[in-house]
Amino acid sequence: MSDFDASVEKLVARDPRYPREAYLYLRAALDFTQLLHNRSGHVSVTELLEGIRQYTLKEYGPMSLLLLEEWGIRSCADIGELVFNLIDEGELRKTEQDRREDFAAGFDFNEAFRRPFLPSSLTRTV
Repeated sequence: MSDFDASVEKLVARDPRYPREAYLYLRAALDFTQLLHNRSGHVSVTELLEGIRQYTLKEYGPMSLLLLEEWGIRSCADIGELVFNLIDEGELRKTEQDRREDFAAGFDFNEAFRRPFLPSSLTRTV
């Protein structure tokens, strides 16, 4: 078992709101975001959320919202909770400027993950 897997097991036991899959998803989305920005270190909340949005749409398409809900991720605030759980466990690092609350100001999940797949006749009214 890798160090990350061991950390995730501890987190799932300590905070049962999010299953193992939520942390694995976040790790993959973070890796994608770092590649997008050509860096291996810290990305801002804004960069991370946009990377997560792009990664999720690319990987899961119309199933994005359903899968995120299945993993307990219903808003950007949930992403912040996952990130800060990983920080608390020592798997991620933060800067002095990083705050859990900053994630709450992210995007609307319906707009980001449902709207792109609606027929154009419905997107005008949704």
